[in-house]
Amino acid sequence: MKKGIIRLNRFKDGLTVFTPNYYLNRGKKTISDLIDRGISFKKLSDVTDEIYQGGIFKRVFVESDQNSFKYVTATDMIKTQPKNTSKKISKKYTPWIEKMTLQEEQILVSCAGTVGNISLVNKSFKGCIGSQEIIRIETEKISYGYLYAYLSTPIINDYIQSMIYGAVVPRISPIELGQLPVLLPSENQQEKIHKLIVESSSLLAKANIQLEQTENKLKNEIGLRHLKPEDYDFFGSHSSTRSVSTFKRNISEIRALTINAFNYSSRLQRIKNEFKKIPFISLAECIEGNNFFTTGAFRRLEIDSDKSIKLLNQSDIFNFKKKGKMLSRRYVNSDNLVEYGEILIAGVGTLGESETFCRAIFANEELEGQLVAGEFIRMKTSKDIPSGYLFSWLSSEYGFRFIRSTQTGTKLCRPIQELLKEVPVPILDKDVMQEIDTKVKEAHTMIYQALLKENDAIALVEKEIEQWEK
Repeated sequence: MKKGIIRLNRFKDGLTVFTPNYYLNRGKKTISDLIDRGISFKKLSDVTDEIYQGGIFKRVFVESDQNSFKYVTATDMIKTQPKNTSKKISKKYTPWIEKMTLQEEQILVSCAGTVGNISLVNKSFKGCIGSQEIIRIETEKISYGYLYAYLSTPIINDYIQSMIYGAVVPRISPIELGQLPVLLPSENQQEKIHKLIVESSSLLAKANIQLEQTENKLKNEIGLRHLKPEDYDFFGSHSSTRSVSTFKRNISEIRALTINAFNYSSRLQRIKNEFKKIPFISLAECIEGNNFFTTGAFRRLEIDSDKSIKLLNQSDIFNFKKKGKMLSRRYVNSDNLVEYGEILIAGVGTLGESETFCRAIFANEELEGQLVAGEFIRMKTSKDIPSGYLFSWLSSEYGFRFIRSTQTGTKLCRPIQELLKEVPVPILDKDVMQEIDTKVKEAHTMIYQALLKENDAIALVEKEIEQWEK
């Protein structure tokens, strides 16, 4: 139960709002107290050039790369690589393209469902179409890096929660968000925070671009073309011109493992036949003990303590900023903590094209020593296969489609691990594999460094607020 004393003059801020949660919200109370003490501030609408939301329109999703834009949703925008799970939206049927297109240095705020998630558009996903459930903030009146860090602090996120309206779907509009007080430290401090955010954004963009280039290099070295939707089976938006996938299989080809037609895709089989010309080994031969492993099941006791350990699950491990859940260490086996260079596969989910199910993760410095949920399929590479190289292959469009083809289940799907072991992995010259491995590891280190710089910037804002409170 929350309780507290609120000054009578605070009620004018809420207009017709009389719910206790609005006035006792931690962020709102903290910032309001500081303003009452004379701390310098301006409304968000006064320090920005524009705060707007994409218009509402009928979204037409397509399969073709040539006739589409990448469509970044409020869920995609907070991921480390927003374009990886984004859908393709029609160029022809998307209105207001200029306004809907995400521009570099825009600050994005999720405004429906999960409200208050913050992202900064960088070079790696600028030019994508942004969802209509994202508020865009553009400013040249103050440093955008400082404003982004300010909005990203937990105390300000709490304040934003107090501004939400809507019973079924929580929402916030650009007008309400524009009323948010922005506290302003000295210009030198603002510039220091801004610089950290600029460096963080640059590192993250560079890392994502490098990972894309490395994947393309891998495919070029093997001689593989870019896959088209006609090359594989999938669940999602289907074009009326797409032929139905029907095929025959001899009874001798049907295995005891599965009778699911998806596992015997004739389209993907044609791709696999191309590998007969390419030196390759099975995934099982690439990993220690020729087998996968998992964290296993354990009791999850959530606590608020300095001695707790963070649990990362599939809902946030792909995000740039991973929230996780804080658990007691009492029931956690330390042998199950992640080691640097491990490869993890999201092992449970649904088959939507924008879902993370079956996508690969490289354990970089951030994930080292972390606890991950038991739903991940984990592997450590053998001494002959560089982990960065294997990750690049499994995260490529080929690797992803091969992994997806092993799925079983109806509502929640899981890979059939015996089929997963048979996924082909091309083998290149050692020097080429080592070069790809180095590039992948460099990129993931940059992602980690970008996170550290952003955390430092947010910590500086929090420190300013703490000093004002004294």
